[in-house]
Amino acid sequence: MNARSHLIELNVEQRQVDEAILSLFHTLLLHRSTGKFHYKKDDTYAIGSLGIADKQCDFIDFTYVKCNSDGLDSYIKNDIYSFSQAIRSPNTPSTGQITLEFYQKKRARWPFASECTPWEVWNLRINSVAVNNENARQEWREKVGEKLGEHLLQITDLINKSDYTPAPPNLEELDLVYDTRFSDVQPFLFKIYSEAPSLNPSMSNAVKKILKDTLSLT
Repeated sequence: MNARSHLIELNVEQRQVDEAILSLFHTLLLHRSTGKFHYKKDDTYAIGSLGIADKQCDFIDFTYVKCNSDGLDSYIKNDIYSFSQAIRSPNTPSTGQITLEFYQKKRARWPFASECTPWEVWNLRINSVAVNNENARQEWREKVGEKLGEHLLQITDLINKSDYTPAPPNLEELDLVYDTRFSDVQPFLFKIYSEAPSLNPSMSNAVKKILKDTLSLT
């Protein structure tokens, strides 16, 4: 299976990094989540309700809609915070890439691990800009808000196309398709990983390539 891959590039002021990523990733997860499945003995099921909530950004003139799940919110914030801290650190390049990948599992026979196959990948390339006065910060609040609105419209258009998504599974295969760790929401299996810049000599070749490609665009 060839995974659909999308790239979004975004310039933000340093304080906006976390909120910009959260707004995009929460939008994607909202479209890729359901309420909890409740199975009956014959493998038919009912789907519980999916709570939603509006979220107003603190440093961006922007409001987005997300799944109303504290557990899901806390989980993705941890990965985003680590990435944000890396590209906001002094004396390091201020560009990096963070990825939200949806995948499904194929159960393997013991002692082999389950095979994970991605089916949709969203790469977000962030360039963090330092701003030192309030007038500039206000300009970035408005500019980034407008840009996020454009990206959310693009995401909605792409995600609603009749492309592949995993079919609803029976009860025994539920955890091969959906992430069941949350009590109030059931997203497709997903993971977040990042390639953030570093001045450490052991920096990976993948990170170096991202920085080279990004700088060549400026």
